[in-house]
Amino acid sequence: MKSFNGFPEKAEVTPLPNLFFTVVMPQMQDIVEIKTALHIFWLLSRRQGYPRFVTYSELITDPVLASSIGGKVESRQEKLRRALDLAIQDGILLNLKLDKDGKPDDAYFINAAAEKRALNKVKQDEIYPTGLLPKRDGESPLPPPDIFTLYEQNIGMLTPMIAEELKEAEKTYPVDWIESAFREAVSLNKRSWKYIARILERWKIEGKDDGKFRRDFKEKREPSKYTGGRYGHMVKR
Repeated sequence: MKSFNGFPEKAEVTPLPNLFFTVVMPQMQDIVEIKTALHIFWLLSRRQGYPRFVTYSELITDPVLASSIGGKVESRQEKLRRALDLAIQDGILLNLKLDKDGKPDDAYFINAAAEKRALNKVKQDEIYPTGLLPKRDGESPLPPPDIFTLYEQNIGMLTPMIAEELKEAEKTYPVDWIESAFREAVSLNKRSWKYIARILERWKIEGKDDGKFRRDFKEKREPSKYTGGRYGHMVKR
């Protein structure tokens, strides 16, 4: 194996809590668990959105982690499952069984205060990570959150004035733009409707990353989507 030549100047770094080195790692005995935990920290440090998590299907198909664990596919699957179970037992990770696009999967979160709060909200159907829904036998999939729920989940208490602005935004911008703008603002820790509105206005003028302008979107929306739900009484028809 060729030896490593050293880290270049201005190399990217991955933040890790100091407690990982002083409290957690001294208790870890399995080398695959250590490699897996470090790899998950690295993956999540590069991920946007809320809450941040990684799924088992992502991990088992990750070429870097596969090379780190080694072995044939069946052996690697067994090693990874054991490492993840150990990381949960050691208090490094939190686990939630979810449906990903209609298929069962396991999601793993870092065991930190913010992630615990997010996990509780997912379990209580208060937030729905993109493409993922809590697995419940015999129940129909839950719908994605509307614009008012997005605001309440990510910014704060809804007021009648804000409700009017949200209704106008829903009439002006495509639904996927609104969801994307919320995700971008949250990832940058800019949790305000004013910031999100500026993102949408910029996309309307300059075009979103797909190059389409507002005039290109002709899709019809049901007028009752946001006025007939939980916050309908706050929105004038």
